[in-house]
Amino acid sequence: MNVHRKRNREESSFTPARRIKRELLKIEGKTVEVILRTNPRARRFIVKVDPSTGEVSVVAPTIRSLDRAFDFARKERSWIAGRLATIPEPVHLELGATIMFRGSDYVIRSGEGRRTPVWIDRDALRPTIRVTGSAEHSSRRVLDWLKREARRKIDERVMFYAVQLGVRPRRITIRDTSSRWGSCSSARSLSFSWRLILAPPAVLDYVVAHEVAHLRELNHKPRFWRLVESLGPEVDSSQAWLSENGALLHRYAPRARTLQ
Repeated sequence: MNVHRKRNREESSFTPARRIKRELLKIEGKTVEVILRTNPRARRFIVKVDPSTGEVSVVAPTIRSLDRAFDFARKERSWIAGRLATIPEPVHLELGATIMFRGSDYVIRSGEGRRTPVWIDRDALRPTIRVTGSAEHSSRRVLDWLKREARRKIDERVMFYAVQLGVRPRRITIRDTSSRWGSCSSARSLSFSWRLILAPPAVLDYVVAHEVAHLRELNHKPRFWRLVESLGPEVDSSQAWLSENGALLHRYAPRARTLQ
């Protein structure tokens, strides 16, 4: 397999302040950009492939080891190729696209006559999400709507389970994370991926119950799992669904505007 070994100015750029270096690597006939970063907390080279964007990166312990980090990426190109092959093709949140919402497929169509910019058309022949306004703004409007729906439903379910356990989170944050569906910090702050609103309701419920339970047990010992099960979510089936379909939730992205 032919791999670029010569690094010239066209192939590499280095930003000292940010300690980031970019290289091009040939993997199975395709040119892939590899981002090299430093992290003082890292004790070894770590190669990563972002499951939502396909970004390939290598973390190095020190700035002096950045050159060797690219050599490490070369050695791991078979593993990188395997990870890239599992990343689904992106689905843009635009008119005509079919997206998952609450575990069901919905088609995005234009619509008028409502005060709200995005809504579910329950009178359509098939599950439909309607978007008002011009087509060029529909993608952003759908994304904003999905995040609002995620915030509304997640807040609702957090409060539901928190009451059962007699706990109260300090803060609830909705983000777009690629490695975790939810988290609970020692400061009692909960964080969730907005993409949970795309999954079946039972899956969202499980992730929320899991993190709320951490407000009582910040570990994964048997006592913690008994606490989660006492809240009633479908633990095994939800974990299986996320394991099998979780990557698909990362394929949805807004249509980028073309610069003239």
